[in-house]
Amino acid sequence: MLKKSKITDIHDIERIAREIHILKLIRHPNIIQLYEIIETPHSLYLIMEFASNGELFDFIVKKVRVPEREACKLFQQIISGVEYIHTLNISHRDLKPENLLLDANFNIKIVDFGLSNTSSSGQLLKTACGSPCYAAPEMIAGHKYSGDLADIWSCGVILYALLCGFLPFEDPETTKLYQKILKGKFATPDFISNDALDLISCILTKDPNLRYRIKHIKQHRWFNLHQPLCLERGILVGYDQIPHDPVLLDLLEELSLSDLRDEKLRINFDRAYILRCLEANKHTYETTCYYLLERHMQEMNMNVKELQSVNESIETV
Repeated sequence: MLKKSKITDIHDIERIAREIHILKLIRHPNIIQLYEIIETPHSLYLIMEFASNGELFDFIVKKVRVPEREACKLFQQIISGVEYIHTLNISHRDLKPENLLLDANFNIKIVDFGLSNTSSSGQLLKTACGSPCYAAPEMIAGHKYSGDLADIWSCGVILYALLCGFLPFEDPETTKLYQKILKGKFATPDFISNDALDLISCILTKDPNLRYRIKHIKQHRWFNLHQPLCLERGILVGYDQIPHDPVLLDLLEELSLSDLRDEKLRINFDRAYILRCLEANKHTYETTCYYLLERHMQEMNMNVKELQSVNESIETV
């Protein structure tokens, strides 16, 4: 919820507009989904997917350090989401465990695109932003940088944090922290496997020209530790057809026809209209209801047959 009265600075307005624009473009299972935007005279509401298990940061703190196979699964999902936004020429620029949420099934959801940037392929950026502990050395040095490679560096820091329970570069004094990052030297605990250390070293390489790209990360032996490896491609809005489930449309149609005791609770869902909105990637109340029903089915691990049985008790909705 954003109070309009507090959004007065031009940079805040640009940041919010940019984030909304990007969220409308994105459709990937490891990136938070924007369902609907509601505007009132005084507020702006972004209705978004709920990640019930909170931040990856708190997950790491609770675990102290994450076992390698489990960390590999999470890292695969992070890389899958990052690869997707890079395909859209979007750089996140603030990747950190606080901006990685976990849903009901402990799957990664990348959030907070307020500092992200869209650029043409190969274009270099110059604005230093994000959290210092996760910032790439070229960004800290004030050089022009590739947003994609800066994101990959941040992914390497996140992987280190997953496996170690602490960060590779830390210092309460910002100047000393920057010096450590620019040197690129970090501790190599003996409780991490050699394969994991090798991957981290290849990602946390000072020279961005020598740093691993995502294609190299995906080919690394440690990255394939968790099986089966199945990275989600996501939907390229405007190019791919957005899928829909006829059973979910049937249920929404049934809801609008159901004999609810209170007329005020009845919602008229028009199947053809919902389908048009889904195919056009609209963010409406109707599509929000569709996606929430879809998500409920996924979280409850319901199959189509079980979902159809919901019709029998639709009057209680």
